[in-house]
Amino acid sequence: MKIFLFPAKNKSVILSLGAESAGNFSVFQNGKIYFSEDFGDLFEEENFAKFKKAVLDFLKKDKIKPDVILTDLHPLMKTTLWGEKLAKKFQATHLQVQHHHAHIFSSIGDRFIHDTSYIIPDTFYGIAMDGTGYGEDEKIWGGEVLKAKSQKSKVKSIKRIGYLENQLLLGSELAIREPARMLISILSKFLAKEEVYIFVKKYYTKNEFELLYNQLQGNFNCAETSSTGRVLDAISLLLGFCGNERKYKHEPIDLLEKNSTEPYSDLKSKIIRVGDGQFILDTSYLFNYAISALGGSASGGNYLHKKDVHRLAATAQLYIAEGLYEIVQKSKVKSQKSSNIFPIFASGGIANNKIIADYFASKNIYLNNIIPCGDAGLSFGQVVWYSLNSKK
Repeated sequence: MKIFLFPAKNKSVILSLGAESAGNFSVFQNGKIYFSEDFGDLFEEENFAKFKKAVLDFLKKDKIKPDVILTDLHPLMKTTLWGEKLAKKFQATHLQVQHHHAHIFSSIGDRFIHDTSYIIPDTFYGIAMDGTGYGEDEKIWGGEVLKAKSQKSKVKSIKRIGYLENQLLLGSELAIREPARMLISILSKFLAKEEVYIFVKKYYTKNEFELLYNQLQGNFNCAETSSTGRVLDAISLLLGFCGNERKYKHEPIDLLEKNSTEPYSDLKSKIIRVGDGQFILDTSYLFNYAISALGGSASGGNYLHKKDVHRLAATAQLYIAEGLYEIVQKSKVKSQKSSNIFPIFASGGIANNKIIADYFASKNIYLNNIIPCGDAGLSFGQVVWYSLNSKK
C-alpha cells in the first residue's frame, strides 16, 4: 500500500473502488491517500475475490468506516454494484465518477504529489485517451477533451468540449476482440461495400462479411464510441501489424507503436468540425488518408505501398494527439484567451504511448509520473475528483 500526502481539507473518510479492467482501490483519511496495488482484470472472478478481500481487510485492520464510497459511472461494473452494497453496509454515501474525469484528476493528483502547495488554476483542460469508458451520454467514450473551471482551488464545473468522431462498435464488445469489425464500420463510411470487403476478406468469408455488413447497416447490436483505442486497433490491422484476434489487452496498439518509425509531414491539417457545440476530430479522414497512401484506392485489393506502413503507423498516432491538442487551442481561441495561459493534463491508458506522450510533453502537457495513466490509477483519480469538487 502506497501512502501519499494530499492537501485536502475534507474531513470525510473516502473509499474509492476504481473501475474493472485494472482493479485498484484507494482510501482517503486525515490528509493522506492510501493507494493499493493493481489486482488485474476484475472481470476474472479470482482477481475480484482477492480485490474484495484486500479492501475489507484494510478497512478492518485500521478500523476504517468510510463516509463516502466512490465507483465508476458504469451502472453494471462489478465495482459499482459492490460499491452500492458497501454503501448500505457502512451507511455511507455512494457516488459515481465519470471514467475520464477520474483519469484527468489522477493526473492532477499526481501533480499535487510533486508539489503539495500547487494551486489549481481558474481554468484547465484535460485530454483523456483510452479504450473504453462509460460516458455521460451513455455512449462509450475514449478520446475526450475536457474543460474545467475552478475557484479557490475547488472545481466548479467540468465539461466535455471535444472528442474523436464516433465510430460504431460492430457487435459491441466483439469489436474489441476482433479489430476487423471496427475496420468494417469505419471504412463503410467512405468506401463501397465491395471495396470494404477487400480489406477484410482474409478474416471473413463472403457470407460472414455479408452478415456483418447487414448488421452494420441495420445498426443492430452496435454501439457508438469515441475510443482512441479502437481507432488505433483498426489502423494496426489495416497496416498489417496485428491479426483479427487480440491475444492480450493492448496487442494491436502495442504492435502499432513497436512498428512505428518517422511520421509523414503531409497530414498536418486536421479535420475538426463542430457538432452539438463540441469539437469533433474526424478519424474516418485518417483511414481515407492511409488507404490513399497505400495505393490510391481499394480497387483490386493491391497495396501499392506508395508510402511506408511503418511511417504511416507513426503518422496515425500523431494525428490523434495533434488533433486533440488542436481542439484545446480552438477552445482557447473561441474564449478569446491567450493560448499560453491554461494548463493541460493528459491521462488514460493510451497516454502511455510513446509517440503520443512525447508530443504532449513537447507542448508542456502534464502527464502522470507516479500514478498510473491507465485504469490502475482510477481509484486515486476518483478520490482527487471528490476532494476538489466544490459540489461534494
